[in-house]
Amino acid sequence: MRAGTAPESLSSDLTLFCRGFCVALAGHHSSEDTSLFPLVVEQHPELAPVVAKLMQDHSLLAHLITDFEHALGRAAEAESLLRHLDGIGAVMESHFRYEERQLVEVLDAISADDLDRTTLFGPIA
Repeated sequence: MRAGTAPESLSSDLTLFCRGFCVALAGHHSSEDTSLFPLVVEQHPELAPVVAKLMQDHSLLAHLITDFEHALGRAAEAESLLRHLDGIGAVMESHFRYEERQLVEVLDAISADDLDRTTLFGPIA
């Protein structure tokens, strides 16, 4: 997206391209919070603080996405919309890096034979 793009055009494009991503991300986080993370804590109680931080990130991302959607709805200036996206991107990057550092071995070891991946990971599974 170019600087100087009309807010209405940028808003329309972002609504079209981001809506599906935001819905999938929210579904993924919801599935982790309700299915995957309880399983992780059950099998590895020592990871409860890690899971709590990840769930806190999920809540923060939900608020940031809601704020972004409100900005889209009021056709905010392009620079404002891009700042919203930068904030979401920064939190997501930090979140995913932390999750990978803390849980990748545990997640790789989970036996998925009798588990539904969509239940654990949501629509991105």
